[in-house]
Amino acid sequence: MSDHGHEHGPGQAHGSGHDHGAGGHAGHAHGVSADADRRWLATALTLITAFMAVEVVIGIVASSLALISDAAHMLTDAASIILALIAMRLAARPARGGFTYGLKRAEILSAQANGLTLLLLGVWLAYEAVRRLIEPPEVEGGLMLATALAGIVVNVAATWCLSKANRSSLNVEGAYQHILNDLFAFIGTAIAALIVVLTGFARADAIATLVVVALMVKAGYGLLRESGRIFLEAAPADVDPNELGDMLVGEPAVVEVHDLHVWQITSGQSALSAHILVEPGGDCHDVRRDLEELLRHNYAITHTTLQVDHAPVPVLQAAQPGDRDLLPTEDAEHCEEPHGPVHRDEPHEH
Repeated sequence: MSDHGHEHGPGQAHGSGHDHGAGGHAGHAHGVSADADRRWLATALTLITAFMAVEVVIGIVASSLALISDAAHMLTDAASIILALIAMRLAARPARGGFTYGLKRAEILSAQANGLTLLLLGVWLAYEAVRRLIEPPEVEGGLMLATALAGIVVNVAATWCLSKANRSSLNVEGAYQHILNDLFAFIGTAIAALIVVLTGFARADAIATLVVVALMVKAGYGLLRESGRIFLEAAPADVDPNELGDMLVGEPAVVEVHDLHVWQITSGQSALSAHILVEPGGDCHDVRRDLEELLRHNYAITHTTLQVDHAPVPVLQAAQPGDRDLLPTEDAEHCEEPHGPVHRDEPHEH
């Protein structure tokens, strides 16, 4: 007996026309960030663009490359927020046609773009900082300090706006990291400007910039790493597939779990598929419902596709760990090419 006619691979967490039962999709949260998140991002965008325009004018009047560079940094902040807003709109579109998950991963593309721009901007700023360490330019310390202090106020407000949005989304987190690093840059610029005013040490600006570059590289690498895990369909960072498989096979009537796949559709939305063998006479439907509830409660995984079948009798025969000769040839009827370890309620290798 089979609860599902066939299983789905990692790219198909939702079956169509399959009996998932009332609990199979209960509590699904298909929506993306609320409209409130968009308002917070739009408010931050307004603050950033308004101050950026003022800073460009001041930079040109004062002939200050440092201020114009800060304005260029703020331009990338504005671009990151615009990209985040576009991605949120795309991700909110319902699934249709060939996009069976909708465009939810547009948000992950946005996060990856934000991580990449942080790294590229960090490389450019590092180059400029080293160049200024070698040949420090003339710096208007007073004007630089006043503008940096104003920039701190604006960026604190913008950072606060983004902190109110849903930062569990990598998309929002990417925009937040841009603004946060810009805040650090202005704090560094203010400290450097104060040193220039008090001591005339012009290289302080370049030294502060290198500190900010280190923070930017750390944030950019983190975004690329997390978004890369999602694109490669790795298991969520807080889920151990081997531990999860052992938990499932430890449930009553479950004999074996194989072809276990767990991955993320987008940040905060995981999915799972697996082939479950239950003991002869066991109720496949009850087992599936119990496993779905277990996954929902223990791992917050509600997108599940479980193919449940009765185990052939040879599976129940005692076997030494690692003795594959006693495994039934009937397994081939269920999975022509099994993927990953086989979980049984006995000592086994992963």
